[in-house]
Amino acid sequence: MTTHGGRAELAGWRSSVAGTVALVPTMGALHDGHRRLIARAKQIADAVAVSVFVNPLQFGPDEDFDRYPRDLEADLEICRADEVDFVFTPELAEMYPREPEVTVSAGRMGTVFEGAARPGHFDGVLTVVTKLFRLVRPDVAVFGQKDAQQLALVERLTADLDLGVTIDAVPIVRDADGLALSSRNRYLSDDERRIALALPAAIEAARAAATPEEAQDAARRALAGAQRRHPEFSVGYATLVERATFIECPPGFRGDAVLVLAARVGATRLIDNAPLTF
Repeated sequence: MTTHGGRAELAGWRSSVAGTVALVPTMGALHDGHRRLIARAKQIADAVAVSVFVNPLQFGPDEDFDRYPRDLEADLEICRADEVDFVFTPELAEMYPREPEVTVSAGRMGTVFEGAARPGHFDGVLTVVTKLFRLVRPDVAVFGQKDAQQLALVERLTADLDLGVTIDAVPIVRDADGLALSSRNRYLSDDERRIALALPAAIEAARAAATPEEAQDAARRALAGAQRRHPEFSVGYATLVERATFIECPPGFRGDAVLVLAARVGATRLIDNAPLTF
């Protein structure tokens, strides 16, 4: 049976759990991508907790915190259907009873790409992840690969601070048209969604290339073409990076890389990525 609640209910549930616990951290607005994370968590642990908390620390002053999609009842219904054991649904005052003075720094990796576009974003992400790990005390936490930079930073967080939580990564889930699932996709009009397909198209162009340089160039050409055709489409970045460091791959690179993409379609910022090995 799925139960839910804030910190007091979480503490009671956690003290009653025998065996391993997997945490799926979310900001709600659950979709099939989140359900894939829950399914993976159920495979690898005895009990599964899902957190639903829209974390203000990772939103900038001009970002969409107030309009970020929230539907707790729908989220709880999904968790019940997927037989989640506990849904942690804290109020803002439970997570931040006062403005935090001490937070987690994401370091250099938190200042590039999404970190450059959204200053302080990853400090907020790592701060709330650290708090969730302390409160839930999971053995393993399941994250999606769609937010590749976030995933790399969470892996580094757990290693650098010896948090003792195993990070399990689940591949990106895409709709039939190729667009990566995201809670922000619901902001897109039908026309904007069609334009957004330039992101998966750029990935396919990169996958057809033989070298890192050709892959990056192919992705950039595809996105530049979409930008010329559609004034409402603007490219943020399209760069091949080393997976563990998010440093741009040097010429002649060999090994595991990630093609990271960002673009804005109308008022909606979208990201995507693809692992590539050379």
